[in-house]
Amino acid sequence: MKPLLTKSEDQDSLQNLGRASVQIVHDLKNQLNGLKLYATFLRRRMEKSDRPSDEQETVAKLMSGLERAASDLSTLVQYGRPIELKKQPGVDLHKLLRAVLSSFADANRATGQLTGVFLLDPPSGSLLGEFDPVQLSEALKFISIGAMKIRQAVEKESTLQITMQSDESRLLAIIEWLGLNRLDHDPFSSFVGSDEIRMSLAAKIIGEHGGTAAHTANSLCVRLPLGN
Repeated sequence: MKPLLTKSEDQDSLQNLGRASVQIVHDLKNQLNGLKLYATFLRRRMEKSDRPSDEQETVAKLMSGLERAASDLSTLVQYGRPIELKKQPGVDLHKLLRAVLSSFADANRATGQLTGVFLLDPPSGSLLGEFDPVQLSEALKFISIGAMKIRQAVEKESTLQITMQSDESRLLAIIEWLGLNRLDHDPFSSFVGSDEIRMSLAAKIIGEHGGTAAHTANSLCVRLPLGN
């Protein structure tokens, strides 16, 4: 009978498996980028030869699928690697999230079409803390996009309400995305679909800041420590 692994050996095995998985995903992403290059070349050839519009549309859909798959694999690679934070003191969470939501007005964003409206309530109390503004902005963006798409699955033209408050007794900032209508699974620990891959990465970034990301049946909630 094969002896059981010790705790140290078991951890080493998991770490080796994690590193191997990241390398495999990275290699797959490179292969997809190669296919995308060939598809781009094919599309240009078809445009020059005036091919039927349905054939050109098929190639465009192929390229879109390759781009989405490559982007998902990039996120998985990012998830599998250690997150290195560059924290700055005095970062205002309200301003950070407001800037993230404002960026969704850019028609050239690569987040997919969002037809709903974000309503950000003014915070109760100061929301200053020591955060990595770049990494945290990305996490809040992923969560906001995911929350809106969850809501739009039920109501296309919708308004997503986001609240921010401070719990001064515990020095915490609490951010909630409300009205998600019977959320029956945890999108912060799911890797099914592009948005939930990114929300899982967002939860990891939040955790590296000493915070938590959780869900209820009708909302998503992030808690982050305040103060420098």
